[in-house]
Amino acid sequence: MPTNTTVITKWRPNIYLFLFGQFFSGVTSMVVQYAIIWYLTKETGSATVLSLATLLGMLPMVLLSPIVGPFVDRTNKKALLIVPDIVAAVIAIILAIVGIVTHNFPLWLIFISLLIRSIAQTFQMPTIQSILPTMVPKDELTKINGQLGMVQSANMIIAPALGAFLYAIVPISVLILLDVLGAVVGVSIILFVKIPENPVIDEKIKIFKDMKFGLVKLRENKGMWHLTLVGTLFTLIFMPAASMYPLMTMSYFHGSVTQAGIVEVVYSVGMLAGGAVIGFFGNWKDRIMPILWSIFFMGLSFGISGYLPGNQKGFIGFLILNAVAGLATPFFNTLLMAIIQQSFPSEILGKVLGILNSLMSISAPLGLIFAGPLADSIGVNMLFVIGGVGTLLCGVLILFVPTMRKYDQQLQASLNADD
Repeated sequence: MPTNTTVITKWRPNIYLFLFGQFFSGVTSMVVQYAIIWYLTKETGSATVLSLATLLGMLPMVLLSPIVGPFVDRTNKKALLIVPDIVAAVIAIILAIVGIVTHNFPLWLIFISLLIRSIAQTFQMPTIQSILPTMVPKDELTKINGQLGMVQSANMIIAPALGAFLYAIVPISVLILLDVLGAVVGVSIILFVKIPENPVIDEKIKIFKDMKFGLVKLRENKGMWHLTLVGTLFTLIFMPAASMYPLMTMSYFHGSVTQAGIVEVVYSVGMLAGGAVIGFFGNWKDRIMPILWSIFFMGLSFGISGYLPGNQKGFIGFLILNAVAGLATPFFNTLLMAIIQQSFPSEILGKVLGILNSLMSISAPLGLIFAGPLADSIGVNMLFVIGGVGTLLCGVLILFVPTMRKYDQQLQASLNADD
């Protein structure tokens, strides 16, 4: 079974410096991301445009993740964290210049910027996932993942509120330049973080061979393979509705940009609370059970949201349900990632994560292709109903398939036996 390769003696100050850098750069990046999405929603009011924007943001993850994995295992980790921030800053400068000069953003330019930002993040995300097991002791990994989730939740609380405030008083062409500030601070912090490197860093990269290797290792682990397949189904059903949050608020409930920001803040406060529980009390003997509860609460929250009345009274109910969904979300994302990280040795984790992330994301574009026209046809609220029911079915599958239901019990027994 996988072993922990931590070589950092004073790991706690090091990991908290890393988390602070992720917090600051994450806030600025998300403010810009929200500003762009709200701009598209306000200017077009089209579910098709929103789904296309989300699709462009996801395609790189689907197409490049299997290729990115081998690079993550062999390339300098700091470079993989720094370069995406620099790319995002350059894109922000280009967008800002066009906006200041023309007083408008062509849709094609926004779509291209979203695509390039997503390509950069496709390298950054698996890098973060693969380095955590090398930076902290094995028995602290679940808690640190929970604390990383808290950082991401805090970003999602601050960014929508700050974004809605700035969106109202600052021209979007200037607001976009926050990405530059975030990149400068984030890169400066990363330079001081100690990140262990794998000994195969200079080995020649063989993309297709490594992709096949990652797929073989994933399929050999039956429980994780089945969880990946259910995750793929979950993404197909859930993501189309999740991409329509701004339109649900501004079109179905007839709300404002400020209210769209409030929805995101409420959801993120719930995520922060859930992340706090995991971060401080995160050593479950069977992590599949809280994952199941998470799935069921997310499914119910989304499904009920679709039946709320399309007025301000319904909007209040939507806020309450989003708080519940937000509270449940970290138990799925964080605990599943900790299970994945402990299921494979750190020196091959990048290859496996590349395949796993790609498979779990591959169905999202398929759903999003039909999501926009479908929402314009039957109503955005019905996408929430479909997403909720589908999520519940995914939970039932995990509950009644033994290889998934008992997987974490068997994994933790193996890890304890290795000790």
